[in-house]
Amino acid sequence: MSSISLKSVRISESEWLVMSMVWDRSPIAAAEIVEALSRQTGWHSRTIRTLLDRLVRKGALKAALDGKRYLYEPLLSMEACVRQESRSFLRRVFGGEPAPMILYLVKESKLTQEEIKELKRLLTQKEK
Repeated sequence: MSSISLKSVRISESEWLVMSMVWDRSPIAAAEIVEALSRQTGWHSRTIRTLLDRLVRKGALKAALDGKRYLYEPLLSMEACVRQESRSFLRRVFGGEPAPMILYLVKESKLTQEEIKELKRLLTQKEK
């Protein structure tokens, strides 16, 4: 993955759909992305190609010519983008404080016994 600064790359909700597909299936041809997202969202092919072009310009994707088609690969990892988006959300919605967010999410979520067990394990680790 590239050393592009994530602070300079803002990925919109629509662009996340494109990035998710590229993260899952990289390298992937533009035609495959267009076909899948057209079916999933109803977007026109030009809309999807515009999103691809925008992500390339932002430095989130790279496009390589392979014969007569373009193959897309991510320049940013999903983990890095999720981390950046999570921090942004935490700052905007919870004033940068993780505890209120965690408490809210735990209260509002239906958790499995396995998830509860994992949360307890993490909290026990934090106490040490």
